[in-house]
Amino acid sequence: MNDVVAYIQANRERFITDLKDWLAIPSISGDPAHAGDVRRSAEWLAAHLTGEGFPTVEIWETPGLPAVFAEWPAADPDAPTVLIYGHHDVQPVEPLSEWATDPFKPVEKGDRLIGRGSSDDKGQVFFHTLGIRALLAASGAAAPPVTIRFLVEGEEESGSVHFAGLLRERRDRLGCDAVVISDTTMWAADVPSMCTGMRGLTEAEVTLRGPASDLHSGSFGGAVPNPLHAMAALLAGLHDAEGRVGIPGFYDGVVPLTAEERDAFARLPFDEEAWLRTAGESRAVHGEAGYSTLERIWARPTAEINGMWGGHTGPGGKTIVPREAHAKISFRLVAGQDPAAVQDAFRAWVAANTPPGVVAEVAIPGGGVRPCFSPIDSAGVRAARRAMERAFGGEVLFTREGGSGPEADLADVLDAPLIFVAVGLNDDHIHAPNEKVEIPLLLKGAEAAAYLWEELATALR
Repeated sequence: MNDVVAYIQANRERFITDLKDWLAIPSISGDPAHAGDVRRSAEWLAAHLTGEGFPTVEIWETPGLPAVFAEWPAADPDAPTVLIYGHHDVQPVEPLSEWATDPFKPVEKGDRLIGRGSSDDKGQVFFHTLGIRALLAASGAAAPPVTIRFLVEGEEESGSVHFAGLLRERRDRLGCDAVVISDTTMWAADVPSMCTGMRGLTEAEVTLRGPASDLHSGSFGGAVPNPLHAMAALLAGLHDAEGRVGIPGFYDGVVPLTAEERDAFARLPFDEEAWLRTAGESRAVHGEAGYSTLERIWARPTAEINGMWGGHTGPGGKTIVPREAHAKISFRLVAGQDPAAVQDAFRAWVAANTPPGVVAEVAIPGGGVRPCFSPIDSAGVRAARRAMERAFGGEVLFTREGGSGPEADLADVLDAPLIFVAVGLNDDHIHAPNEKVEIPLLLKGAEAAAYLWEELATALR
């Protein structure tokens, strides 16, 4: 057992006890009634980081809920700087009736720690504190080999509304050579992996209007445009026969998968039949031709019809030409795509495919979420992979994630590459009742974090 592992094992109980104290704070950012608890969570973390030895710890106010900043300078003033990003707010806990335990009275059951925020994201933020202390204890150093900065926000679970503004406002304090993110998952406990990208998102609602009122279909049907017919034709044109999105310019700039990435995805032990069962008992896979299921959900952009309605939808018949039709559509975006450009392309496509006599309106809520991506051959990713392989004792594979978050803002505003180091699992019930984290994986995360700073001190110079 090396000195890092020995320190982690010796301090396991204190680590879990402290984490339970933090998890007991119901920091639900989406519920205004818990705003005080989110602040209390920030204050708890700030006090803990101070106790762990960080020379600088501050609570940063936003127009909404507070973030926590901390800094521990390297002894070498020329050493690289690394920012750790995470969040201390959590999701709501309803339905409470489905929890086997109180979500804010964390309990251990075997190797599992159960409680809201245990995996997403307090547990994964917290393993870094143990990793830093383990490295310093093992090396006998008074400061880490890189300057370490923490930024732990309090609004991620409610959309990170003020996060980009905070990054711009505090950019002079947040400058770094890389951003480490521990808010994702691994493939499995026995198949360690690193995420290398997250898809972006933009949404739209389309309204097509025809006559000023519903019309009698016997008197007018077949002689005037039917907005529902027009909507059906419009949406049918979203994809071609190969499953590709049919909007001109939609794929402009998309970063293609490399052969190494495709090989890494193909080596994951993916059971497609089992996956289909988790997909609402879906009966078949579907999507863009030429790509595997994992490639489609991780690395290819999509257009999905989320809902469509219009005309008579109640019981019984009503023979009309409806006056209007509606649809909600969302686009998942990948590296190289910009939400604003996709929005413009979609508006132009709707206008070009709206028939005479029908008026189209496209409503887009907000600017969307940009995708983020870390090339697997980058110096930071390779260094992090070495650190994880040292901790897990074997090969670390690569994944991406289909969801979206504020990571692109970190990369863009701070002009720094992203490195994903996380130990959550897809079966941690993130956002669901009975959220849990595997304690041995948290300790492996701490070990990987201890090695990470040494690796990055060399790789980022």
